[in-house]
Amino acid sequence: MRRERCGAPTRVAAMEVLRRSSVFAAEIMDAFDRSPTDKELVAQAKALGREYVHARLLRAGLSWSAPERAAPVPGRLAEVCAVLLRLGDELEMIRPSVYRNVARQLHISLQSEPVVTDAFLAVAGHIFSAGITWGKVVSLYAVAAGLAVDCVRQAQPAMVHALVDCLGEFVRKTLATWLRRRGGWTDVLKCVVSTDPGLRSHWLVAALCSFGRFLKAAFFVLLPER
Repeated sequence: MRRERCGAPTRVAAMEVLRRSSVFAAEIMDAFDRSPTDKELVAQAKALGREYVHARLLRAGLSWSAPERAAPVPGRLAEVCAVLLRLGDELEMIRPSVYRNVARQLHISLQSEPVVTDAFLAVAGHIFSAGITWGKVVSLYAVAAGLAVDCVRQAQPAMVHALVDCLGEFVRKTLATWLRRRGGWTDVLKCVVSTDPGLRSHWLVAALCSFGRFLKAAFFVLLPER
């Protein structure tokens, strides 16, 4: 009797996801070898966002899956992500209360995607209202990750995808020109002087101390009532 291969469609679908992810990873990697376009900077921003959020969810003991994470992050992008996470660790250590229970601090419900994304954009706009620095870029990712943790904890994992997309859109509108002038995301690697994780010998510590109050104030932006 002929045996039905019920798992074949699933395997084919999985292979297709891996193929697309590999192509996506190759395109991102290629962008690091030349001056990136705005489109590539946004794609890289979202890839970094997915990895940053995933790392923070794992740290919180939570899980989240995205098809785009099926393939490993390319070498240079992985290096950038590692630096963002390291700087994020120090930022959160300096101001831990700012990046926890973000939804509660913003007094928003996580049941509505527009409410979540509008709140994120309001905070993001406030953070960058006085200019752009790498410290503020790291803060942007920390805010997105903090909201993502809240969403997953409240059984709203789909909101995480919306946050990553929203992050990419903010980068396109606000940060792409700044990033392009600095040569792209790899510029953040210059922020780290020492590779020893036990040392804080880079500029971020001093920079964050100077605008710590500003970052904290960003969470108390008066959002429109809904």
